[in-house]
Amino acid sequence: QVQLVESGGGLVQAGGSLRLSCAASGRTFSSYAIGWFRQDPGKEREFVAAINWTGGRTGYADSVKGRFTISRDNAKNTVYLQMNSLKPEDTAVYYCTSLLSGNFIATMRSHQEYGYWGQGTQVTVSS
Repeated sequence: QVQLVESGGGLVQAGGSLRLSCAASGRTFSSYAIGWFRQDPGKEREFVAAINWTGGRTGYADSVKGRFTISRDNAKNTVYLQMNSLKPEDTAVYYCTSLLSGNFIATMRSHQEYGYWGQGTQVTVSS
């Protein structure tokens, strides 16, 4: 069982940066891979990035490669998403979620494989 709370969203100009945090409660946080997804009204939920339980493996959507970096600090029960060179198309509600599957590589991009979701944090990028 994991409870997740996202923070760090806000309004930023194109080209700017934001750092999102996903704070977790529970004693089993370090056993879960964590993913970030985003969703805007009228669009499907979109995979952004994921990190496995050790932090040794990461995955990114093609649209954010080279701009976003996911990391985790298990001692603080927190996963971060550093977002640089933000674009208006990055505007969305961002969610963090815990992956239930043990096959990180095969399932990290599918929202149906995640079992615990936070309430989301709004990111708005102006042009």
